[in-house]
Amino acid sequence: MIRSFFRLLRWGVLFVALATAAAVWYALEPLSQRATVLDVEVAHGGSMRDVARQIAEQGIDVSPTFLVWTARLSGRANRMQAGNYRIEQGITPWGLIMLLSSGSTSYAQIAFIEGWNFRQVRATLDAMPDLRHDTLGLSDAEVLTRLGMTETSPEGMFFPDTYFVARGISDTEVLRRAHQQLQKVTDREWARRAPGLPVNSVYEGLILASVIEKETGTPTDRDKIASVFVNRLRIGMPLQSDPTVIYGIGANFDGNLTRHDLQTDGVYNSYTRRGLPPTPIAMPGLAALRAAFNPAHTDFLYFVSRGDGSSQFSRSLEEHNRAVAHYQKGRK
Repeated sequence: MIRSFFRLLRWGVLFVALATAAAVWYALEPLSQRATVLDVEVAHGGSMRDVARQIAEQGIDVSPTFLVWTARLSGRANRMQAGNYRIEQGITPWGLIMLLSSGSTSYAQIAFIEGWNFRQVRATLDAMPDLRHDTLGLSDAEVLTRLGMTETSPEGMFFPDTYFVARGISDTEVLRRAHQQLQKVTDREWARRAPGLPVNSVYEGLILASVIEKETGTPTDRDKIASVFVNRLRIGMPLQSDPTVIYGIGANFDGNLTRHDLQTDGVYNSYTRRGLPPTPIAMPGLAALRAAFNPAHTDFLYFVSRGDGSSQFSRSLEEHNRAVAHYQKGRK
């Protein structure tokens, strides 16, 4: 009886050893997959069994049961991290477990540029093949609703920056991240604003910063351009900013701003109306926000382009007219 027991025990130990060896061998064998490179998404909140099933369903030729047991034997079954993973041909089950538990997801890079309007932001998102396009076909108002935002316009409500996001993520999530970044930056810079500014809220400051962003050709001029607009707001003088008029014309603008355009009244025409336009006209960058909240201390009321990106600043209309004649009309 005892002899039979030990004989069975030896066979059992041998079986376990052989099974373990086979499992280890298989765990180190390259897997086949339906493409040389696969972008595989692991959803949030799933168990190891759910993860194994998702991997198999998305084109990796691996037994979900074996993958679960491999993860358990490795001690990483509870470390699987959601995200989008780039899996290349030749990966082993063991390598797959290591990858999925590392959180080394594959990322897409998206750049939102200072001075862009929301139409350009949406076009960029729509053209990204690595995103899930949940906003495609939605109106701007519907996009705002989906984001849970209370603003009536999306213009200027997203921070220009380069964002690294997991491939396959929703374009809505990209916008949410850019909006949250804008809130973080504007709240911080507003807290550091100069006293006595003629803007009454963060949103008004954002509008002013967007105009400064579109008017600035040379970074060293930005604070002085901000001072011109702040000085005008203080005395109730129209901003007279061409970019606001161009924004009001919208997609119909042909590149030629005419006298008729400047004289045609509209909510974004800062020649015919005093004060700030009703919304931002673009995404201002950090430098424009800082200039709006802490402009230079000057008595300038005018500026004109010198033709090289820089501006000539003036204190009086007479001085400004001479500068216009010199730099824009070629007369001295």
